[in-house]
Amino acid sequence: MPLIHIIGAGLAGLAAATRLHGHGFDVQVYESAARAGGRCRSYVDQTLGQQIDNGNHLLLSGNRSALSYLEDIGTRGTLITPAHALFPFVDLKTGQRWTLAPNRGPLPWWILRPERRVPDTRLTDYWSALRIALAPADKTVADVLKTSGPFYQRFWEPLTLAALNCAPECGQARLLRAVLMETFAKGEEACRPLVARDGLGPCFIEPALALLKSAGTPVSYNARLRTLVQEGTRVTALDFGDRKIPVARQDNVIVAVPPARIGLIAPWITPPGEGEPIVNAHYRLARPLQMNSDIPVLGLINAVTHWIFVRGNIISLTISAGGAHAKTPEEALLALLWEEVKQALRLPEATYEAARLIRKKRATFDQSPQSVARRPDTRTPLKNLFLAGDWTDTGLPATIEGAVRSGHKAASLAAQAAID
Repeated sequence: MPLIHIIGAGLAGLAAATRLHGHGFDVQVYESAARAGGRCRSYVDQTLGQQIDNGNHLLLSGNRSALSYLEDIGTRGTLITPAHALFPFVDLKTGQRWTLAPNRGPLPWWILRPERRVPDTRLTDYWSALRIALAPADKTVADVLKTSGPFYQRFWEPLTLAALNCAPECGQARLLRAVLMETFAKGEEACRPLVARDGLGPCFIEPALALLKSAGTPVSYNARLRTLVQEGTRVTALDFGDRKIPVARQDNVIVAVPPARIGLIAPWITPPGEGEPIVNAHYRLARPLQMNSDIPVLGLINAVTHWIFVRGNIISLTISAGGAHAKTPEEALLALLWEEVKQALRLPEATYEAARLIRKKRATFDQSPQSVARRPDTRTPLKNLFLAGDWTDTGLPATIEGAVRSGHKAASLAAQAAID
């Protein structure tokens, strides 16, 4: 049986490895760090004294690749799944609260009912979705939309920030269209918000590692690939500095590393540029907090915070495209964000026991039209080398769904190459 070498044990690499394992292929996974998961993992934070995720992520029920991956590793049931698609919001400036509530089926009759749509919007505002659907590849979200008014401020702007981690003036409209077509455009069944009940690690990473270990193929950690050795149109060895691992003629290689690393491993590949950072804040309360909705997530408008996630006694905040707060003193930013939490969650007298601010500099790749045009295909000029990662050309933004889909695509092509 051919061996498929997988470089990188982030979500894309693990998705490729578990999919190949499920189809009976031998795999070997190498990870440069001391642990797996990349930007999708959980860990015990010393300041908080509790386990947190290294990023706040929200899946939607239309994320078919991510859900398929969870089926592969047996953790589909660990997602908090609400009975309906509901997205609660609060405008901290006006005090208005509303819940976006799409209906079942692809025909969006929910926009006919004022109580189910964004406040202060008119029915005609929703026709702007057609401009996103018809946008050419070189246009940003702001290029094709009217960038003022309640619908832009309360729907398009927060959706762009959440999906693309950049402002509408930067993000490619086609990437946002891809998200809409696979979720909201299909109705409630495809846009129910899903949250990992026990955290990203227990849901996405640890079960995959256990599956690979049970098959006799544990991940090799602290294995940093220096370069690919090639002869003609094939990779013939993996150079880790202290050792070289031969790649037999029938074997294949999947490289699933961040874009900043691919240029060192394969200099002839030009990845997209670096995008905006993401800022996360975590607050530990003395006791668990109960939300008033099925899904423990709240969107904020006219606030520094974009999303609040509640898991037990931990309140986590996300600021997408957080470059403006890269140099704000930690104590000052934590104090400002906590005031927003108290207002948004109606906790005027609440205090916290500990807090942690995490600024992720390389959160996503640059998702502007110019950068997106540089995303490489899964196939490469080398016959036995394939690429995976949310920065490759999946047609989707840098999301969990994009990462998993890239891994599955690479696995499919590597499997076919091995058979041929």
